[in-house]
Amino acid sequence: MTYTADLGAVSAVLHPEAAQERAVMGSGTVGRFVAPGTATGGRFGLYEWRMPARAGGPEAHFHRTFSESFYVVSGTVRLYDGSGWIDGRPGDFLYVPEGGVHGFSNDSDAEAVMLIMFAPGAPRETYFRELAEIAATGRTLSEEEWTDLYARHDQYRA
Repeated sequence: MTYTADLGAVSAVLHPEAAQERAVMGSGTVGRFVAPGTATGGRFGLYEWRMPARAGGPEAHFHRTFSESFYVVSGTVRLYDGSGWIDGRPGDFLYVPEGGVHGFSNDSDAEAVMLIMFAPGAPRETYFRELAEIAATGRTLSEEEWTDLYARHDQYRA
């Protein structure tokens, strides 16, 4: 039990959609920071991932300190569950515990939208901002620089 008072608290906080930060990846994918860990006391982070047609996605990877979950809102998202690729359709949910190899991509000819949740609320917005900045500036990273970037953000190639 984490709340022990006898009466409920007035503690809900609205985060209007218009005020939520966005990051644009090199593929044109727009990540919207719906509820980053800073907004949830580190309990979880929730992001909307709006991927244009043929946007691709990250290669297979894993995280050591947080789980990642995917909920397909619209379109078809290719999800890698560690053993193979499956087509995720609206309403499908994939949970990946710490250490679980996973990946995702939009290989279809239509936009796909999904929600990504990290638990606990790792500061993934820092990672997403960095990826967006690399894409926006056209900067090219060496393999060593990519490995360092991933390690700083608890992301390891599988």
